[in-house]
Amino acid sequence: MMTDTLQNLSNALAQTVASASPSIVRVEGRRRLAASGIVWSADGLIVTAHHTVQKEEGLQVGLPDGQTVAAVLVGRDPTTDLAVLQAEAKNLTPLTPAAESMQVGHLVLALGRPGQTVQATLGIISALGDNWRTSVGGLIDQYVQTDVVMYPGFSGGPLVNTAGQLLGLNTSALVRGISLTVPAVTLQRVVDMLVKHGKVRRGYLGVNTQPVRLPAALEQQLGQEAGLLLAAVEPGSPAEQGGLLLGDTIVAVEGSAVQQHDDLLALLSSDRVGTSVKIRIVRGGQVQEMSVVVGERN
Repeated sequence: MMTDTLQNLSNALAQTVASASPSIVRVEGRRRLAASGIVWSADGLIVTAHHTVQKEEGLQVGLPDGQTVAAVLVGRDPTTDLAVLQAEAKNLTPLTPAAESMQVGHLVLALGRPGQTVQATLGIISALGDNWRTSVGGLIDQYVQTDVVMYPGFSGGPLVNTAGQLLGLNTSALVRGISLTVPAVTLQRVVDMLVKHGKVRRGYLGVNTQPVRLPAALEQQLGQEAGLLLAAVEPGSPAEQGGLLLGDTIVAVEGSAVQQHDDLLALLSSDRVGTSVKIRIVRGGQVQEMSVVVGERN
């Protein structure tokens, strides 16, 4: 009975790999080891990991049928480690997004095609969390950590469930030493923006800042040690139009504490371009809240 159960599981996993195989391509975007990519649309749109596309000309994609075709870079977003290519191919098979939500403990497969054939590794979802921002400010809609082994060339390939449906894109570049997956909802948002604009828009206020220690009373009131002093406010900038002044100290954006310039950059993400955000400042020793429409960095 146990032997039959294991054999059935083994056969089911092999079938899952076989069913997903037509949607996984090889991406030749760097000098040595090729990476993997996911077929996003039947007309040749491919999503892969940004860090594996180290050149912008002479790109090639290895198709499931063994052909190698030329591709061009549509756009890339280093902050979420995603890139989109347009391959000279038609009638490809996109992966179907997963119908059910992920849970810790679910069996998953990481798939790649760094060579001619599909490779696979089995694991589980080891941790799930809320949305988070990468060290360079990219918004990831859900924290997804697995225990799958990221073999060389697997970056850019898909994480699939036992039905062979897409859960996200695997990358080894976002956090060192941890197997993370960029979830499908983030892929959809970033791919749409890259196809439309060729880049992910970046927000800006038009200020120069420097970290400063808050007075003890404000530190206790706000629950943080530091803020960002505005050392310069560009004329005509979103900051000036929103009423921010030289000498103000930013302590929060939309309720998130700001203590270093990187904190501010992370909060001025593409999803906030053109929107009004609440910025908490200290002016003359008093805490105030201002509304500023985030601009777009050229």
